[in-house]
Amino acid sequence: MTTTSPRDKNASRDVEEAAIIAAKPDVISNTKKVFIKTYGCQMNVYDSERMADVLAPIGYAPVETPDQADLVILNTCHIREKAAEKVYSELGRIRQHKEANKPEMKVAVAGCVAQAEGAEIMRRAPVVDMVLGPQTYHKLPEMIAKVHRKSGEVLETEFDTIEKFDSLPKTRNVKGFSAFLTVQEGCDKFCTFCVVPYTRGAEVSRPVDQIVMEARDLAAQGVREITLIGQNVDAYHAEGPDGSEWGLGELIRHVALIGGIDRIRFTTSHPRDMDDALIKVIGEEPKLMPYLHLPIQSGSNKILRAMNRDHTYDHYKQLIAKIRAARPEIALSGDFIVGFPGETEADFEQTMKCVEEIGYASSFSFKYSIRPGTPGASMHRQVPEDVKQDRLVRLQALLYKQQEEHNKSLIGKTLSVLVEGKGRKGGQLFGRSPYLTGTHFDGPEELIGQIVDVRIEEAGRNSLVGVLA
Repeated sequence: MTTTSPRDKNASRDVEEAAIIAAKPDVISNTKKVFIKTYGCQMNVYDSERMADVLAPIGYAPVETPDQADLVILNTCHIREKAAEKVYSELGRIRQHKEANKPEMKVAVAGCVAQAEGAEIMRRAPVVDMVLGPQTYHKLPEMIAKVHRKSGEVLETEFDTIEKFDSLPKTRNVKGFSAFLTVQEGCDKFCTFCVVPYTRGAEVSRPVDQIVMEARDLAAQGVREITLIGQNVDAYHAEGPDGSEWGLGELIRHVALIGGIDRIRFTTSHPRDMDDALIKVIGEEPKLMPYLHLPIQSGSNKILRAMNRDHTYDHYKQLIAKIRAARPEIALSGDFIVGFPGETEADFEQTMKCVEEIGYASSFSFKYSIRPGTPGASMHRQVPEDVKQDRLVRLQALLYKQQEEHNKSLIGKTLSVLVEGKGRKGGQLFGRSPYLTGTHFDGPEELIGQIVDVRIEEAGRNSLVGVLA
């Protein structure tokens, strides 16, 4: 005999009410509109797309501005300083619009700020009807049902990644020819500067068959390039169809067999999880693009220890040597934090030396910002803001120089480009090179969605210009 818990009964009732509401034109109809504003990383971009998928069956269509919307969702990021304050500022603007023009509009805050500060958001921003963490957005229909039932504010911040993915619609509604596909969520590394383990939870890998089903669905919709994403994507491990334990390398080989998928990427990696099996796949799988994002954060071993990165600069450098031996044409991208507590000028110079020795085609660099609740927030010897700013300027000057040099090294070469759409000029098309660089060239619109060869003739820091080869 099957029993149903009170919680299960409530959830079922909420889902039923969501369906009933969806059928009532005076409450939710096919004319209902949702605006989703996305902050932060690729994970949030994926989550926003999936929220739209969850809402589509109950009558919500996406719009481009909050002024048009019946439901506004802010999908937030908590990585950088003042992230929450940006959310409150946006909520202030939404409140003014709602009071003046659309009192019936509903407002939700999702993502990592919601996970970290859900109760505070409810207290400080009465305009908010719903708060949901990154592992609970599959519950949006029942949350909307509760709001329309006028049962009060709704706060959902549980950690249940597998339940979320099991509950999401099997088919995604995607636009364009490239797409993100989440294969892993959460983090067990507990870097002392980072809130992700507290807002996304522990590392969880999705089942292989679930990932493959989603990838096939994307291919059927015309997607040519998939980026496998996770907080620590190379920590992926799950049981494969053969019963053995699969890592990211085996998963990439399997996804590469799917017809229609011609290009594969993955991000973000952690040096601790970059193993020889994955490096072998980097060298052997032709559909895997020659571009790797592998953050180091600092070149100083002392600072790496303080950050709890659990690797040294020498370990990182050896990894890069292995990867380049396997795939000589690979381009590297990295993350850097300057001004971490205790960082001296000598420590910073070690980071500069790292950049000079490794060489990066692209990068993301930031000043350290205190994240409440993380060990770094209470560390002594916080670096003054003006020192952090000076170091960031010097580091970025070197990184930007390397980025431009890498792009200029491509002049005269023929690159495969996935054509994403029209460029800004008449007759111009825009696409992405294997190195993710935006590439412009003249050509007919019929090429949109195709992968074409382009000979590079000009290069700037952020883009390439070429001609059809």
